[in-house]
Amino acid sequence: MTATLAPPARVGKAAVGALGVLAVATGALESVVTPTLPLLQRELDMSPAEGALLSIVLLITGALVTPVAGKLGDRYGGKRVLIRLMAVVSAGGLVSALAPNLPVLLLGQVLQGAMVGALPLAFILVRAHLPEGASKVAIGVVSGLFVGGGMAGTLSAGPVAEGLSRHWMFALPTIAVIGATTLVHGLMPHDPPGRPDATGIDWPGLVLLSGTLVTLMLVLALAPDIGARPLVLGALIVVLAAFATGWIAVERRAAAPMVDLRMLARPAMWQSCVLTFMICVGTSVAVYLVPQLFAVPSHAYGFGAGATEIGLYLLPGAVAASLAGPISGLGVRRLGSRAVVGAGIVIMAAALTALAAAHSEVWHLVIGKMLIALANGLCVTAMVTSTATSVDRSDTGIATGLVLVTRVIGFAVGAQLGGALLTAGTPSGSDVPAESAFVTGFVIAGAVTALSLLVARTMSEGDKK
Repeated sequence: MTATLAPPARVGKAAVGALGVLAVATGALESVVTPTLPLLQRELDMSPAEGALLSIVLLITGALVTPVAGKLGDRYGGKRVLIRLMAVVSAGGLVSALAPNLPVLLLGQVLQGAMVGALPLAFILVRAHLPEGASKVAIGVVSGLFVGGGMAGTLSAGPVAEGLSRHWMFALPTIAVIGATTLVHGLMPHDPPGRPDATGIDWPGLVLLSGTLVTLMLVLALAPDIGARPLVLGALIVVLAAFATGWIAVERRAAAPMVDLRMLARPAMWQSCVLTFMICVGTSVAVYLVPQLFAVPSHAYGFGAGATEIGLYLLPGAVAASLAGPISGLGVRRLGSRAVVGAGIVIMAAALTALAAAHSEVWHLVIGKMLIALANGLCVTAMVTSTATSVDRSDTGIATGLVLVTRVIGFAVGAQLGGALLTAGTPSGSDVPAESAFVTGFVIAGAVTALSLLVARTMSEGDKK
């Protein structure tokens, strides 16, 4: 008992750097699908809706794993859970690397989705081993390095897929994840477990949330075919409502709910979750549409770009996103979370509106995507940092997990919305969507982002140090 209650050892830059290396590796593995999605659609004969499903199935798994990982990390220690979680991620990366077809690739992405739960576990370790002021900066740095890993994956995926094969674009970052996990295991000391808790995992809540998310994705995927299958879509909507209602009822009565709805009732929590969802919907629509627009044949209205060119075009956005994490962490520390979030929303809404009006040149899309990535990084990192440092240390994992789950759901809904718009906007007998489908997507994303300012105005300014 004495060992359990003893304060954790402070760590140096090497241990935090190990978490950063792991963040880079997982970010790279997560990001390889986006720039190569047109290539994967061709090789695996996927429709736009199936492509959207591939782009978000990892996120769906992450939404389910993250609150469980955060709760287990709070209870048993962040390092212990993190190492086991990364073993699942590594297995998923290997399955994706060896996948001969779409179903096996989807299975690999499902297993890789466990990586989303790594961030709240890293935040638990940071808060356990660093003083308050330093932990805010460290959370921003780790978040930024995760995005920086996405930059590396975005840049390298196309050349690797075209020069070697699509299998290697999953294998190489998976090898990096295995090496980085070994580094964390050796350098990061164990953090003490949290409060004793005799309750187990809320499996009924997890099953109902799983059903809610999967049904939601099916509804969005089938929405463009509402005229052909109205009864199926209507039945799915009824099932979705039943799952959601049942999940809320179970979580309200559970002794140890997977998602504590009472925590969601706190102003800081619900504001962060609502803002994260709206901002990530806007971001995800652009993340899905921009590579598709690059790939549209040049004889139509696009640029006929291949996977390597798309990766290069997306690189400035990845650089901006990687810088946004530490910038946001410093901004929250000095200016407060509301100022950082408000600035990010204005930048993103302006960029999305500009893309709807002007997308006839490559630089239009490059600059627009760069501003959107910067704004998203500023907003989400500010909200995660603010949430992580506004709750008790023993609640860090579950609180940040709630925000990250909301981020995942927002990205999933946005990607499926983008896929549905392109599917609905593709004329019969053609494989090229109408340009108006892209315009509609950017306009919707801009409107959703702009509306989030109404919620941002209700935020407290946050701590300034």
